Amino acid sequence: MKLRCDIEVDVVGLELYELEVTPPREDFELEVKRATQAVRSGEVASLDRARELYRRFGTDPTRMRPSSEALMRRMKKGEPLPRINSLVDVANALSVQLQVPVGLYDLGKVKGDELVIRLGRDGEGYEGIGKEKVNVAGRICVADAEGPCGNPSADSARTMITTDTEAAAWVYFLPVRDDDIDRTAELIAVFGRGLVRMIP
Repeated sequence: MKLRCDIEVDVVGLELYELEVTPPREDFELEVKRATQAVRSGEVASLDRARELYRRFGTDPTRMRPSSEALMRRMKKGEPLPRINSLVDVANALSVQLQVPVGLYDLGKVKGDELVIRLGRDGEGYEGIGKEKVNVAGRICVADAEGPCGNPSADSARTMITTDTEAAAWVYFLPVRDDDIDRTAELIAVFGRGLVRMIP
């Protein structure tokens, strides 16, 4: 799997393989508590980096929020961290704490051998996960050979992670520290029972 950027963004791509994704796991509660506590105490990272990324490409981050901020805002209102499956739960917990949007794409459903980060073209969009059509015209998006399948606000139903997922691409839409990558790999190993390599 290759990851190509056609716009000037600094992303981190990880390829996850030999995954065993399960329904939400009870032993993930500690990570849920950690994320919830970080939100309540204001110990999450700054929202500015993700907002600045949106503004740089002409998107108002107060109208179309980065997924990391949208999750945090829901939790600040007292809603729990959503529990989807063992891998998506890891992505949500880390995204909230780091305030970096995360894209997750099932490589068994991705068309072609390359994901491209680019601006959406006129009329482009996709069916979001649990949402109506997501319009990506003029916005940052991730596309495969068939077209857009994600953006920093919402991923597509077409390439979403399920308990059948065996390999996935994980995209941090902003730079993260080596420590954060190590922690990501550790959590994926425990809760996704998978291995991780950097996508060049």
